[in-house]
Amino acid sequence: MKPTAKMIIYNLFPLLAGKFTDWEKHLLRASEMGFNWVFVNPIQRPGKSGSLYSIADYYAFNPLLVDKESRKKPQQQVKDVAGSAEKLGLSLMVDLVINHCAADSELIKSHPKWFQWKDSDHVAHPSCDENGERVVWKDLAKFDHDNSQDKEGLFRFLSDVVMYLIDLGFKGFRCDAAYQVPRAVWERLISEIRKRHPEVKFFAETLGCSPDQTIQTAGAGFDYIFNSSKWWDFEAQWLMKQYALTREIAPSIGFPESHDTVRLYDELDGNMAGMKQRYLFSALFSSGVMMPMGFEYGFRRKPHVVKTRPQDWETTDVDMTHFIKAVNKLKAGHAIFQEEALTEILYYNNPNLLLLWKASTTTQEECLIIVNKDISNKQHFHVESLQEFVQAGAPLVDLSPEYQMNYIPSPFSYDFRPGQGIVLMTLRDLPK
Repeated sequence: MKPTAKMIIYNLFPLLAGKFTDWEKHLLRASEMGFNWVFVNPIQRPGKSGSLYSIADYYAFNPLLVDKESRKKPQQQVKDVAGSAEKLGLSLMVDLVINHCAADSELIKSHPKWFQWKDSDHVAHPSCDENGERVVWKDLAKFDHDNSQDKEGLFRFLSDVVMYLIDLGFKGFRCDAAYQVPRAVWERLISEIRKRHPEVKFFAETLGCSPDQTIQTAGAGFDYIFNSSKWWDFEAQWLMKQYALTREIAPSIGFPESHDTVRLYDELDGNMAGMKQRYLFSALFSSGVMMPMGFEYGFRRKPHVVKTRPQDWETTDVDMTHFIKAVNKLKAGHAIFQEEALTEILYYNNPNLLLLWKASTTTQEECLIIVNKDISNKQHFHVESLQEFVQAGAPLVDLSPEYQMNYIPSPFSYDFRPGQGIVLMTLRDLPK
């Protein structure tokens, strides 16, 4: 398996960040916390519904994001954001929405052959199944990638959109509902873009897919997929099974929450131990990690793709920036946390403790992560020697973001604080 790049992503939610000219302070905070990518939800002009994901004009910008008092054109305002990000060591990624557009987009009139139709007068809307019920997004019109009478015209339009966004300064694309777009479309699009811009990365949004669907989509040439570790209860077997099935197809990105989920701080009723536990696990479980803006301050209000505004920025007494910075530094400093490493859950007689063994396939690094699943109570851990859990003979070193131990004694006894995780690293011998 080839080494992967550092993928530590901060999700800047446009409607919360406000005008393009106000984004620099958020980019600075992301950089100071050790993020090296910033993911931005759609910035193009939406249709009447106002949803970020209902794009009416792919070459115009959401008026809520444009600074009308600036003398610079909207395109230049976006380019300035990209320039500021680059100076801070950040790469920008944006949502790429090509499964559908706004149901009131002019594209439907000017290029009707690009769309699926329910009948001669009504365009088809995308849908999905949620808990056994069919959900239809009536503000969206579904592109017909499979049977369009003008496939080439549709493809060339979408390819030009990607090139336009690259010219604005975006270096990555989170491909929304990637599994709903035919694999052949992604294969051609990714291939053609890479011929001109080999540095550009593509990320497949595959949440809710089966492992087979994920493998099929990822095989189109995506650099990364998103995993479902956010929903793991530290008990069920499904996560490790999914990880084993997909780890050699494409590296994955975990997250403690996203713009589609409820805020974790609200879900945990303000339990800070749980917040730290979940971020540490998300960051170290797989190749990449993504964190939405506001997580660092314990925001409780879920971002809304239509209604959120800068005035919804919350004032809290929570500040996790130092902890997040420490975790991000740990992830950035070790190859084992930047790849889909060999990973196994180890048995221990206290079911409230998770022991996770990881071994790098690209370096000598081997790691033991021990997490207190209980975010409300201490848990005791005792073994004669921690070396029994690793293959390497070299001593273990504590690299935990908090409460680091200067040395690892044998026997080893430790009282884990609620939700606490410790990260112990060792090195395998070089082959002779």
